[in-house]
Amino acid sequence: MLSRVHLPAAVAPLAVERLHSLVENRTVYALEGFELNVFETHRAAARVPLRLEGLALTTMMRGRKVMHLPGRAAFDYLPGESVVVDKDELMEIDFPDASLGQPTQCLAVAIAPDTIRHTVDLLNERYPKAEAQQPWAITAPDYAHLTNTPELTDTLGRLVAVSRASDVNKDVLAGFTLQELLVRLMQTQARQLIFHDYARYLTSHRFAAVVGYIKEHLAENLSIDKLSALACMSKATFFRVFKREFGLTPVEFIIRERLSEAKRLLRHPLASVAEVGLRVGFNNLSYFQALFKKHEGLTPGAYKKQLAA
Repeated sequence: MLSRVHLPAAVAPLAVERLHSLVENRTVYALEGFELNVFETHRAAARVPLRLEGLALTTMMRGRKVMHLPGRAAFDYLPGESVVVDKDELMEIDFPDASLGQPTQCLAVAIAPDTIRHTVDLLNERYPKAEAQQPWAITAPDYAHLTNTPELTDTLGRLVAVSRASDVNKDVLAGFTLQELLVRLMQTQARQLIFHDYARYLTSHRFAAVVGYIKEHLAENLSIDKLSALACMSKATFFRVFKREFGLTPVEFIIRERLSEAKRLLRHPLASVAEVGLRVGFNNLSYFQALFKKHEGLTPGAYKKQLAA
């Protein structure tokens, strides 16, 4: 295991005799404000067309697809990833590896426009983002193909569970969970925008400068005093708004960046675990090892051995 893939709780594939089709068999759970679809494909196919009503968050659960979306190059779609699809956008999908023994499976949550508008308006009115010219929104063809965060995955898993349950109150419970899902989706898009493409926004988004500073000074003591000053905010405001916008605290972001860099450095055959820990800002080896195992599921030493295997 060289990386953690974040997947919602599994939905068991249907038995073959229950399938209506071997290609993109569709099971629908219709609730107030959204529709949850489970798509399964049990044989190889190419250029299968699909449209969904309403903006949709799709998440890959099993297998591999190749996605063809308007205006962009085809790309592999893998478990642990999501794709945001605009209303009525035509998808054409290849299933190069699907078979009866190894089906592909994908979830798609198609969301009514009024449901999205209500959540977005509420956030912009009560919990504005750091930059007023960049309000909350679910947008962006450039940021439609996402790596799932643990928070997005957890919320999607709970939405799937409540949608498939027989609880008489499930529309109410699903409504609250859907609202959280929309927030988590926007936070995930914001992370991809600023965390991975911060250089484009250094002059237009205060958190881009903070992210750039963190990435360039991982081995140093990164104090909230210093980071909040870079953002031109008080410490309390900086901490609160950063977490609201990205779904994790500045300290959690620093830890994740340090661990990501540690994984990169551990690939060097001559680098020791202790040396790598120091180079990414962990002065306590035991703390580094414990954090690494908590986030990656194995110790830095075991990770390095897997790389060498």
